[in-house]
Amino acid sequence: MQMRAGMEKDSLRVSIIQTAIVWENRAANLVHYGTLLRQLDGRTDLAVLPELFTTGSIRDPELADLMEGETASTLKQWAQAYRIALAGSFMAEENGKYYNRAFFVTPEGRLFHADKRHLFRAGGEDRYLEAGTKRLTVSFRGWNICLLVCYDLRFPVWSRNVANAYDLLLYCANWPAVRSDAWRILLPARAVENQACVCGVNRTGIDGAGHAFHGGSALYSPRGEKLADAGDAGEILLTCTLEKSMLESLRTRFPVWKDADAFEMLPCVPRCPAH
Repeated sequence: MQMRAGMEKDSLRVSIIQTAIVWENRAANLVHYGTLLRQLDGRTDLAVLPELFTTGSIRDPELADLMEGETASTLKQWAQAYRIALAGSFMAEENGKYYNRAFFVTPEGRLFHADKRHLFRAGGEDRYLEAGTKRLTVSFRGWNICLLVCYDLRFPVWSRNVANAYDLLLYCANWPAVRSDAWRILLPARAVENQACVCGVNRTGIDGAGHAFHGGSALYSPRGEKLADAGDAGEILLTCTLEKSMLESLRTRFPVWKDADAFEMLPCVPRCPAH
């Protein structure tokens, strides 16, 4: 699914919001993130929030919000008031089912969404949530932006950039410190293999289940070069300007995307009989 939003523009200012999440407390998180976003008023084009930014948890159905609820309405108010686009995810309820819902809100207050595809089985997500079936790509200020969620990072086929469908790939995450090495490896890998800029935004702090998060939010060029690094020191707002001309020049001079696999289903090789 691809949506169009905003005016065309060559450069794009992307802001990482790396901070802790108050465990299962929507009201407190909305106050905190509203305060942080106020500092970006007119100073960025797109602010990326961590996964499940209002709750940090998906265990309690009472934590879920409707698309007409407080979370969505507050996101639209922030985007319009501070003249920025917003991306991240929250726990949503729809028709009695629950989703880890990725969102993209434009400065005009239009909200687009899709749901996390790969549910983290080791953490029990598959017991609480429904898996998404579509990928969200939004056209915003001349950039095609794809938004995926946390565990989706581990699955290159789902992240695959077919025929340069996107220019910027976002991952909002609650990625635990114990697996931070994988986070640091996979983000630049997704950038290089897809010839796109990649931004990963992770939370910090310790959640209500005792899991530690060390941030490590970063933005990478399509060559895998680190353009911005929030580190693991804790709360930080970090802004980096991306240039579309740099991306297009690389794709023209080194058109790897033209030789990419189509991921069509291939016939299975017959299994040899055992001897």
